[in-house]
Amino acid sequence: MLSPADLAAAPIWVHARGQLSLAVPRVMAVVNLTPDSFFDGGNLLAPGADEANAGMAVRHCRGLAQQGADILDLGGESTRPGSTPVVAELELRRVLPVLRRLRDDPELAAVPISVDTRHAEVAEAAMAAGAAIINDISGLADPAMAEVAARTGAGLVLGHLRGEPATMQTHVCFTDLLAEVARELVAAVERALRAGVPGDRILVDPGIGFGKTAEQSTALLAASVELTQRTGCPVLIGASRKAFLGVITGKAVGERLIGSVAAAVIAVERGASVVRVHDVAATAEALRVLAAVRAAERSILRGARDAG
Repeated sequence: MLSPADLAAAPIWVHARGQLSLAVPRVMAVVNLTPDSFFDGGNLLAPGADEANAGMAVRHCRGLAQQGADILDLGGESTRPGSTPVVAELELRRVLPVLRRLRDDPELAAVPISVDTRHAEVAEAAMAAGAAIINDISGLADPAMAEVAARTGAGLVLGHLRGEPATMQTHVCFTDLLAEVARELVAAVERALRAGVPGDRILVDPGIGFGKTAEQSTALLAASVELTQRTGCPVLIGASRKAFLGVITGKAVGERLIGSVAAAVIAVERGASVVRVHDVAATAEALRVLAAVRAAERSILRGARDAG
């Protein structure tokens, strides 16, 4: 168990519907409302039936919350390597019906909803429909995004991405990976602050798999403490099912559960405050084990100090 002093010292992530203590690691559940996402695209789409899609997605989200999801992250555009951009109108058609149903579902009232989008128009409509958090993998590539976040009171995740998802893996070039990622994240944070987004609403995401090699993605998985120190913000890590895990394990995307859970545990152990995952139940269980180990370690060390 965390002591009252530990809880008081822990950062708080403020969002448009309340706040989350980051004294314990938080699980953000991936909810892909797309036909072409790299792992589960199309799973929540019934052919030609928008209402059926919304109902299916809401049932899925209830299950994720029961499994331990602290945040539900809805995405209407795939940003996998090589993906084709979609227009805002289509993104909104995919996201808004589900978002409205989630907002009105009493079983999900305590679970903040995030919208995974690079587009200010989509973010603004989603916030008006009940979202609490904007998850922008592009780090404010849309010049209007920071102002939308400030005006709507959104929690804001600033991701690191060079270029566009369609081409981001074709020319990967870093001289000093950590320094450059941190510097570009700091620039995004500063733009958000200048627009009026309070610092306690901002998290940063180093963009694992977004314009990085497998080796670079692996290195960033372990760098949350350094990134927190350099940016002044808590860190979100999204490693779930990604290609670098396939390079490490030799497993296809559908076989990367164990690697994904291991990556989440390593990320938290190395300082991440939030992990974004597809496999909520397995990740939440693994993090409970990690929490128990940490608590036991603190207890034993405290007892040893008292005895000495």
